[in-house]
Amino acid sequence: MPLVTGTRLGPYEILSALGSGGMGEVYRARDIRLDRTVAIKILSDILAADPPFRERFDREARAISQLTHPHICTLYDVGEQRGTAFLVMEYLAGETLERRLQKSALPLNEALRIAIQIADALSTAHRHGIVHRDLKPGNVMLTKGGAKLLDFGLAKASAPSDSAAGAGPSILLTTPPNVTSQGTILGTFQYMAPEQVEGRDADARTDIFAFGCVLYEMLTGQKAFEGRTHASLIGAIMHAEPVPVAARQPLVPRALDRVLRKCLAKDPDARWQTVRDLHDELTWIADERVSSPPPNPASARVVRPRVLVAWLLAAVAMTAVVAGAVWNLRRLPAPLSVMRFEVPTPASSDLTSFALSPDGEALVFAAPADGAAKLWVRRFDHTTAVPLAGTEGASFPFWSPDGRAIGFFAEGKLKRVDIAGRTPQVLADAPVGRGGTWSSDGVILFAPTGTAAERTPLMRVAAVGGTPTPATHFVAGQVNHRWPQFLPDGRRFIFLSVFGPPDANGVYLGSLDGREPVRLLAADSAALLAPPNRLLVVRQGVLRAIQFDPDRGTVSGDEVPMTDTVGTDTTLRRSALSVSPTGVLAYRPTAGGQRRQLVWVDRTGKQLATIGAPDDDGLVDPGIDPSGRWLVVSRFVGGKGDVWLMDQQRGSATRLTFDPMLASNPIWSADGRRVFFFSTRGGGASLFETLVSGQVEERLLLRDGGMPLSASRDGRFALYARTNPGLGDDVWALPLAGDDRKPFPVLQTTADERAGQFSPDGRWIAYESNESGRFEIYIRSFPTAGVHREVSTTGGTQPRWRHDGKELYYIAPDARLMAVSVTASGDGQPLDAGAPVPLFPTRLATGRGLIPGRSQYAVAADGRFLLNTAIDEPSAPPITLVLNWSAQVRD
Repeated sequence: MPLVTGTRLGPYEILSALGSGGMGEVYRARDIRLDRTVAIKILSDILAADPPFRERFDREARAISQLTHPHICTLYDVGEQRGTAFLVMEYLAGETLERRLQKSALPLNEALRIAIQIADALSTAHRHGIVHRDLKPGNVMLTKGGAKLLDFGLAKASAPSDSAAGAGPSILLTTPPNVTSQGTILGTFQYMAPEQVEGRDADARTDIFAFGCVLYEMLTGQKAFEGRTHASLIGAIMHAEPVPVAARQPLVPRALDRVLRKCLAKDPDARWQTVRDLHDELTWIADERVSSPPPNPASARVVRPRVLVAWLLAAVAMTAVVAGAVWNLRRLPAPLSVMRFEVPTPASSDLTSFALSPDGEALVFAAPADGAAKLWVRRFDHTTAVPLAGTEGASFPFWSPDGRAIGFFAEGKLKRVDIAGRTPQVLADAPVGRGGTWSSDGVILFAPTGTAAERTPLMRVAAVGGTPTPATHFVAGQVNHRWPQFLPDGRRFIFLSVFGPPDANGVYLGSLDGREPVRLLAADSAALLAPPNRLLVVRQGVLRAIQFDPDRGTVSGDEVPMTDTVGTDTTLRRSALSVSPTGVLAYRPTAGGQRRQLVWVDRTGKQLATIGAPDDDGLVDPGIDPSGRWLVVSRFVGGKGDVWLMDQQRGSATRLTFDPMLASNPIWSADGRRVFFFSTRGGGASLFETLVSGQVEERLLLRDGGMPLSASRDGRFALYARTNPGLGDDVWALPLAGDDRKPFPVLQTTADERAGQFSPDGRWIAYESNESGRFEIYIRSFPTAGVHREVSTTGGTQPRWRHDGKELYYIAPDARLMAVSVTASGDGQPLDAGAPVPLFPTRLATGRGLIPGRSQYAVAADGRFLLNTAIDEPSAPPITLVLNWSAQVRD
């Protein structure tokens, strides 16, 4: 809480407020004992209440109070009153060097005088074992008595020596550090040494680098290192050399230019090793100027002044050019090194939904906001990310070539949003979108579905919307195309083909002109084009680079492993990776998967029992057999999906499917003897059945079909999901008995209908549809289509019937399990549905292996609920940004 004039802190009376810093407020005050004006810094309550902080604070404050020097702001006292901790310091009248430099560069003599005073002050601090670590013009006060070094805001205690290499970071913080953990960045970017940027220990030589930046700015009026963003600024500090001072101030002594180059050496061992030596060198340069004054201007005017001035200017210009050229030749740029820093994001189970902007200066990612996933944009010249309105449910964003808009998938649609803040626009249907890319010609290429239920090619649509048309066609064995990326020419693109046999899967090169795609390399996850001539792919978590000729469309040479370990979602077949055309790389490291546990709960949500141990292998889609003893689930082990049978009494699991291709989405037959499941074997999307008696016997029910949803209790029909390109998800029925087993559509509209569930008597189907603009739960009659009825009121998914058909359950948007009573009102008429009633909140599994329209809970005949529960909080490692990543590649 701010202090008012007249407040007393011990013997100190507050006079007025001066400002604020990272530790708290700063005030001008009067020491009533000594009748002198002082400056008081009030510690924030959080810092003051932290015992370890206070212990170190007191110890380090005592050390800094010993720094008695005419050019160091003195720390007089440390106190506490009624829980308010404070520092008492020398009050300084004057202006900061930062404010002075806003007017112009300093005259050479004045710059040397101030530099010598600062160097003298730093030398004293270093001899006392204290490194400043935040030297900058804003921390130098210009007073009548000379320069004063103040605000040891990031000071670090060290072993007493002038080269001070020390212990951990100080707690005497008066400005907020960028990060506070080991191995991360502390200080002010513009004046940071390369070792600070890399998060390594700072010592006296770190202060010397910052001193060189300050001296350069005093002499030239410009900063030594500049960049439009943090990323480009860091790149300049790590790899670039400042423009020679002689090129900006030709009359600066060459010896002073040499002093600066040594201060600003990238390698600490190549810098001045003590500030005392630097101080002495500056003093010698200043003395030389006094002992060798410039020629008398009056005498120069006697002999042809215009000619002499012209010759002098020409000589100075030539000297500057030659000196600059020689300096550049002697200071050839060192080989560039890789540089990394992290961008934290809100906790999320979505590890792969992020993308770098085309200029590499911003990042878009999907993460929760207000209970729903949204897109966030983080510009690297800002410290925080901003969520984009209207992007609820967003995933897999991609940028427009000009960086002004973002494409993404949400609510079964392909959408775009302008980052200036306009309302998102729907471009096309995309029931289960799996990647998009945007060309400079205004064409968007996208994968409308990620399921293998339909052989859906990549589609193209104008960036302003329109009717999508196929952009790829299938060659032998291919099943699903996804994760496209345009080449720079805006016509050709790479993409991933999956779900087919091994010789058909991999990364392909396609073209908008319809030419047959060419396989570039075998791969189980998408590759990324890394201009100008690389493809990046992740294998077994290791990032690898391979030579790619974009003109010929060919790869060559061996894959070169890089040092980065990158996470991959084996279900999506996508790595947590993005590369900008400007050469910035972003990735998330490998993260542990979400652990899941099958849990029995009652109607109040009270846990009754668990089944088996927590599962780390992507357990999804639990189903209870008619007897109530057996469960069937999908599990993704090592990225391969199979159907498993579980004994809920013993908790044991037995694998039911053994084909190398994907098998998933199982449902029980009416008699409990068989399981229907989906598989990609044979290069297609097919519906199979298998016995659960222990015999390995499988039978193909439907080729090029879809994912099973529900079997009627009378054993006559099975519902399954199909994706209709251009129309979205539909629900179909497959007759299981009789001579005519031709499948027929049950729910087929321009909206997405999914998760169809037979009522116990087989006369009704509950399902979810987004016909209203969001997914709600509906009921309609079967097999004859009657009037359908909306059951949910504020959104819903995953419908399930009670065993007697008198209640329907679903999951609300806030993850609560809802119950709706239903009663029959006459043959062929809609059921009467009551008002939805919340039962209890759930923590159902999310992320890996889950497909929209599949339920993660089941209802037992006795009224209990079996939940596939996430037992880990959603998490995501920070996104790592890598500058100059190609330095890791050694061909």
